[in-house]
Amino acid sequence: MKISLVPAHGAAIALAAFAAAAPARAQRPDPIGTERRSVIGTAAARVAPAVVSVNVVRRERTAPRNMFEAFALPRGYEQLVEGLGSGFLVTSDGMIVTNQHVVSGAEQIVVTLRDGRDFPARLLGEDPRTDIAVVKIDTTGLPVAPIGRAAALQIGDWVVAIGNPYGYLLGNSEPSVTAGVVSGTGRDILPSGEQSGLYVDMIQTDAAINPGNSGGPLINAAGEVVGVNAFILTQSGGNVGLGFAIPIERAMRVARDLRAQGRVRRGWIGVEIAEPPPRSGSWRRQPGVPVSRVATGGPGERAGLKAGDIVDRVNGQLIRNFLNWEKALLDLAIGDTLRITLRRANESQDVAIAAVEVPSESATRVTFQDLSLVTVTPAIQAERRLLRQQGALVVDAGPESQRMLGLRAGDVILQVNNSSITSAEQFNQVLAYYRGRGALRLFFERGGQIGYADFWGGR
Repeated sequence: MKISLVPAHGAAIALAAFAAAAPARAQRPDPIGTERRSVIGTAAARVAPAVVSVNVVRRERTAPRNMFEAFALPRGYEQLVEGLGSGFLVTSDGMIVTNQHVVSGAEQIVVTLRDGRDFPARLLGEDPRTDIAVVKIDTTGLPVAPIGRAAALQIGDWVVAIGNPYGYLLGNSEPSVTAGVVSGTGRDILPSGEQSGLYVDMIQTDAAINPGNSGGPLINAAGEVVGVNAFILTQSGGNVGLGFAIPIERAMRVARDLRAQGRVRRGWIGVEIAEPPPRSGSWRRQPGVPVSRVATGGPGERAGLKAGDIVDRVNGQLIRNFLNWEKALLDLAIGDTLRITLRRANESQDVAIAAVEVPSESATRVTFQDLSLVTVTPAIQAERRLLRQQGALVVDAGPESQRMLGLRAGDVILQVNNSSITSAEQFNQVLAYYRGRGALRLFFERGGQIGYADFWGGR
């Protein structure tokens, strides 16, 4: 088949000649109408001025790809990697909501406004659990995105995704707009790989979401933000109509905590449930979830829960799998009461558990350069599901520690050279002892695995 391209002006002349020769026809209304298109256009225009590009630079360790690189590259070789995401302004003085995975490990963050202006940004806080982060630029008088309600969405509603997919290939900073419908609500996504976020109650949409859209707003037909675009499910790497957004109510609640205190203060009850094999096919529909462990001295133990109990309902909602359980805990605040219906020896019981502050958040913190550490206790071991009963838990790791030591939040430091680490304070003491004595090897636990990092003791 031969395809010919016709210049736009030539096509216009040909169409004009055809129209002059053709008999006049009565104007008939467009069966679809222009109203639908104008609604989407109007909604996008209302939010687009508040959409920004989030450009980051992070330093990543590079593994050798072949034998030559294995000999040529020095141990621990690192390179600067650029990343791109989206975000949206929620205050006129420059507070921006985006995804945590967009800014994770960033050494430098630059925000580009719709008008092309660039501003250095600082990270106010990040929450890997919900995949929400807040960054701030220093300027005023900025447009603010109107905030709506994800809870009001219904399947089939029009929604619009706005962001900067593949923005590094484009010559201007105007955000891209894609439209679709709400395909589903309340979606719980099975965790996979090294995913740290918990994606529950998600909005599913067939509006195209592509690399660079992460952190941008999903808006309704009224031009209100109802979600934060997070990821797609795909086997090809391209968009296949399975996009997911974090409900705006959760995103804004997390953003307020991050702006006020740099972290999210969650409630804790000290109860763990057993997770069945997720690929077994039965994990979604089991009747209740079994309690695997109750932290000694925690709220759950004080309320009378025991390992082996079966949790059937939480606050009146049926619990059919571990994601239902995690959803109930994700938005639990300190002081909230969790009402649980459980089965024990085929008898049903109702218990009420008052949530307290997460042990790792209330523990005394010790700092070492840009590391923030707490001592592992039985409660913290239960909270973080750690294998080791002793060590120094990393609750925050700055760029230097991530780059030099390979550490990140959630790691547990176990040993430096031949010295075991039993507390956060001891870690400082051990490093002071070894300072200036040459190379050091640091052992740590991450996700149930033991890793190590080598560094120079004179730093």
